[in-house]
Amino acid sequence: MPNADSLLDAPTITSALGALGGRLEVQTIASCSSTNTVLLESADTGLARLLVTDHQSAGRGRRGRRWHDAPGVAILLSLRRRMRRSAREIGGLSLAAGVAVARALRSAGIGGIALKWPNDLLAAGRHAGAKLGGILVETRIEAGSVIAVIGAGLNYRSMPGLSSRLRRPTVSLEDLAQALPARELLVGRIATELMAVLDAFDAQGFAALRSEWESMHAHSGQRLRLRLADGRVVAGVDAGVADDGAMRLRTRAGFRTLHSARVISARPA
Repeated sequence: MPNADSLLDAPTITSALGALGGRLEVQTIASCSSTNTVLLESADTGLARLLVTDHQSAGRGRRGRRWHDAPGVAILLSLRRRMRRSAREIGGLSLAAGVAVARALRSAGIGGIALKWPNDLLAAGRHAGAKLGGILVETRIEAGSVIAVIGAGLNYRSMPGLSSRLRRPTVSLEDLAQALPARELLVGRIATELMAVLDAFDAQGFAALRSEWESMHAHSGQRLRLRLADGRVVAGVDAGVADDGAMRLRTRAGFRTLHSARVISARPA
């Protein structure tokens, strides 16, 4: 069950939303199983809803991977919103959300963010390739409409041992920011950008955000190996993303489009 005694201040987050606050319900809780799960199971009130927590006991990433955090060291949020697009048109939503988070961080003075297809946020520059966070988009159909829940998890402060647990380099916003903004400010900016990106996505699909995503692509033009859901590996040179968010590869057999896969290696072409 959610615990209501959060370290985060909901009124400060609402204040950071400005005029957007009238379109978005804000709730902060100390802990829960998963912010995505709570919002997926919640009733529709007609407004978009933002849920922020200090800790998730069963946080997860893409394909059920576990999310590691400790109270107060991460930004953990989910935004629930009814979409105007159909389930067939939701491809690329995790990429769009990545654009929103990168925009929000940049507006708060935190640069050096790269996006890894389809849902990771990495560092660029001095910490290039280290994982900063990730996006998890889940949907359900309700009354003929798509309900989308967009979860975002970011390492806010350094967490000892995290890189060893994940068996890969990690980085936190504390490492990237010259002056680390308050979590409430960052949550407000992320929510604001998410709502703006979802407005654009509803109106024009991912095509409206494609060039912006590609400008931050961590593996732009590189030679990639991707593992498909059935275990097969596909190799080729990155050729950007399609209007529906699919990865495009230039392979020996010609161009190939992948909608579901995991990048397992990248190197200069």
